[in-house]
Amino acid sequence: MAFRITKSSSLLSSAFIFTNHTIEHFHIMFTTGPMLRIRAQRHISTDQTSLIERDDAKTDGQEFRKWYNGGGMFHKFSCIDPTAFIGTGALVHSKSVVAANAYIGSGSIVGPAVTVGQSTRLGYNVVLTNCTIGDFCVIHNGVCIGQDGFGFLVDEQGHMVKKAQNLEARVGNHVEIGANTCIDRGSWRDTVIGDHSKIDNLVQVGHNAVIGNNCIVCGQVGIAGSATIGDYVTLGGRVAIRDHVCIASKVRLAANSCVTKNINESGDYGGFPAIPIREWRKQVATHRRTSKEFAGSNYF
Repeated sequence: MAFRITKSSSLLSSAFIFTNHTIEHFHIMFTTGPMLRIRAQRHISTDQTSLIERDDAKTDGQEFRKWYNGGGMFHKFSCIDPTAFIGTGALVHSKSVVAANAYIGSGSIVGPAVTVGQSTRLGYNVVLTNCTIGDFCVIHNGVCIGQDGFGFLVDEQGHMVKKAQNLEARVGNHVEIGANTCIDRGSWRDTVIGDHSKIDNLVQVGHNAVIGNNCIVCGQVGIAGSATIGDYVTLGGRVAIRDHVCIASKVRLAANSCVTKNINESGDYGGFPAIPIREWRKQVATHRRTSKEFAGSNYF
């Protein structure tokens, strides 16, 4: 049985697909940069007409093929660089782009029309939908990016109705996102994570939130929808940020703080609600002293 490979550039991929019935060939078409689009088509003879009719009746699952580097699966209308690694059990959907030297860990899902940048690494069981991931990022195990945000409203009949979530999440370059963190897609603007920002495990970033460049977000932080955070902001563990608030650049928030209104000046803040750190420390010291005096009195 013969097969052929046609190409539109001097670079040729080494990915071949073999089935039980025929050997398939590729048309390899190159887009901008080193990206390539692989479109598999069967090379058949006239005596295989009945076989093709049966194939055409099959489900969309037949549009997926095995990737030669790692053993994962890719859709024939995805755009994958030949240097990319797709681990066993991983799946790249149609119209997605996987750039040079990207690493897709086992069990991860790259949804339709998702872009994974150059040298970006996805851990195990990462799920990407409705999003763009920049270059040189590290996405740890179990991260979910691009799912619908938590947005509802009450209609005229008093029923809870889901608010449309139609936009995307955009992750910049050199970003690291810790295990089991969730970043929702936008509804009225894209959710954005700035370049060189680092996010710890178990962080929730709500829809429409914007995090600037070079920020540090520690574990169990919750950022509500439509919050805007400047550059070089540090959020300590379990910080909570209310929806629609703005935080200026170069702000540091102590652990367990809660931001309920805008912070317009750089500096250190803490408490619930968050206030300048010195004022918060004075309040804590005064409360402690008062409590001791009250406990030592003869009030009871």
